[in-house]
Amino acid sequence: MRLHIVGAGKMGLPMARHFAAAGHAVSVHDADAQRLALARAAGLEVAAAGLASADVVLSSLPHDAALLAVGEEVARGAPRGALYVDTSTVSQEASARVAAQCDAAGVRYLRATVSGNNHMAEAAQLRVMASGPREAYEAALPLFRLLGPAQFYLGDAEQARLMKLVVNLMIAQTSAMLAEALALGRKGGLQWSDMWEVLGASAVASPIVKAKAVQLSRRDFTPTFTVEQMTKDLGLILDAGAVAHVPLPQTAATLQLMQAAIAQGDGGADYAAIIKTVERAAGLVP
Repeated sequence: MRLHIVGAGKMGLPMARHFAAAGHAVSVHDADAQRLALARAAGLEVAAAGLASADVVLSSLPHDAALLAVGEEVARGAPRGALYVDTSTVSQEASARVAAQCDAAGVRYLRATVSGNNHMAEAAQLRVMASGPREAYEAALPLFRLLGPAQFYLGDAEQARLMKLVVNLMIAQTSAMLAEALALGRKGGLQWSDMWEVLGASAVASPIVKAKAVQLSRRDFTPTFTVEQMTKDLGLILDAGAVAHVPLPQTAATLQLMQAAIAQGDGGADYAAIIKTVERAAGLVP
C-alpha cells in the first residue's frame, strides 16, 4: 500500500516508521525542515508529491488551520477513491468542513484520533478512536493495528473528534487534581516521595497517574504534552461544551491554571507543570 504522511512531528513520524516497517511504501512531508531531516535519517522517503499517487494519506497536525489547509490539498490532489485519515486533535466544525470537501472530491475521509503520548507512539501503544464511513474504517483497520493494541469505531461522522476531547478533558482534570492534592500535602509537611508512593498504591492510582508517577516523583517536567498544547485542547473542549450547552466549570478553572503556568514561564513544560503553579499560589517554592 502507498501511504503519504503529512506531519512528521512527535506522533506522525513514529506512525510513519511503523507503517514502513510493516512493508508499506511510505512518503513523508512536513513544513519543518528539521522534522524532514529526522524522517530522512529514519530511512523514509521525503516527497511532497507523494500525495498524487497515495492510496492512503494520513495527517498529524497541530490545529484547525493546518487541517483546513491540508484537507483542501488532499481534496484537490489525492486520487479519487483514496482514503484520507486525519489523527489530529481539532474541532468538530473544522473536521466537518474537510469532510464536505473530501466527499465532493470522491475522497474517503476518516477521523482517527489517538490516545497516547509520543513515547506510546514510539512503542506502538496508541489507542485509535475512529469515525467516518464504516467501509473506510475497515480498510484502515490493518494500519491502525500497527499503531497500538486497541481500536474503536464510534460512528459515521465527527464522533472521534468529540471522544478525543472527552479523553483529554479527563487527562487535564487529573493534572489539576494532582496539583491541588500534592500542594496540600506538601504544605502540610508530607514528603514528596512519600506522597507518590502512597498515591501509586491507592484507589486513585489510575493509569494516567501511574504513567506520570515515575517522572513526577523526580519532579521532572520534561514534556510528553506541553502546557501550551493542553491549553489549545482545553479551548476546543470549552467550545464544544458551549455548542452543546454543557456547563464545564472545572474545565474552565483548569484552563486558567494552564494560562497561569504559561505566564510563569512553564508553557513549554509538561502539562503537569500546573503542579508548580498551585505550589506558587500556596507560598511554596517549586
